[in-house]
Amino acid sequence: MRCLALAQAWQDVGGHCVFAMAASTPAVERRLKEERVEIEHLAVAAGTAEDAKQTGYIASKKNAAWIVVDGYHFGADYQSAIKQSDCKLLFVDDNGHAGRYCADLVLNQNPHATESLYARRESGTQLLLGPRYAMLRREFWVWRGWKREIREAATRILIAMGGSDPENFTRRVIEALENVREFRLEILAVVGGSNPHLAEIETVTARSRHSIRLAKDAKNMPDLMAWADVAISAAGSICWEFCALALPALLIPVASNQDAAADSLQCLGAAKLFSGGRQFCPEELAREVFGLITSSSERQSLSQRAHTLVDAQGASRVVALLSSQPVTAREEP
Repeated sequence: MRCLALAQAWQDVGGHCVFAMAASTPAVERRLKEERVEIEHLAVAAGTAEDAKQTGYIASKKNAAWIVVDGYHFGADYQSAIKQSDCKLLFVDDNGHAGRYCADLVLNQNPHATESLYARRESGTQLLLGPRYAMLRREFWVWRGWKREIREAATRILIAMGGSDPENFTRRVIEALENVREFRLEILAVVGGSNPHLAEIETVTARSRHSIRLAKDAKNMPDLMAWADVAISAAGSICWEFCALALPALLIPVASNQDAAADSLQCLGAAKLFSGGRQFCPEELAREVFGLITSSSERQSLSQRAHTLVDAQGASRVVALLSSQPVTAREEP
């Protein structure tokens, strides 16, 4: 979704975008087509030399100025191969996984991002670090300046465990909330278009003591976040959306690559990290949710600190930098 946000911002300054993908889902492709983004399919494994070759060929054919790479499949060798093309390279990163960096720009939107993660970079590689560059989709831009009301009792819960949620944390969170017996909660569970567990989630939803709605492949995430009092969520890029909407969040890192971001957000007081982690004790989750929904002061603090991190203008900042970089005569946006 952060690449879609960048594509939207690029379109808004008159640019054209092509997504070259070795793997995709019907839900992702539907969204890209709705956004008038061109799609090119790669019949190769992501991150391989052949991937770099085909991507470079497509960029040349489309007369592209920039290639943007985002994903853990892409390493140092891939960057070097892409740099053989005439295009400039923006490398979107989270934890310094590539080791060596030769991209023109490296973007890490996380609070824990520091120059030391990229000590092995070429002299011409520019770093864009921190939530100032968090790239949010266009639908969040109109919410700038919106003020959140912190209610005394927070009974509206948003569950967002990722687009595919392979380990079905959505079901596990819904079942854990059955242990919150002091309130009848209003729960809205976001189920991504790539989630294979929909039927199972619908079954546990139907027998819950709480009021539960499912939002399937939701397109109106800012509205859902504005409605909610608290989010229970995976610790992916959606965290920056919570920050922009000042939504207090209890984070469950569902994969090891989310640990650093979740830890840093907790250290900053901008989110609460579930103490049970991926071991997931349902009773412990219920206790922590109960503590959060009954403490308006804690939610107020989380909301205020989160909102100071992200202003929803990160994608525009990145596009301004891309547009300012000198390109060859062939490379028009």
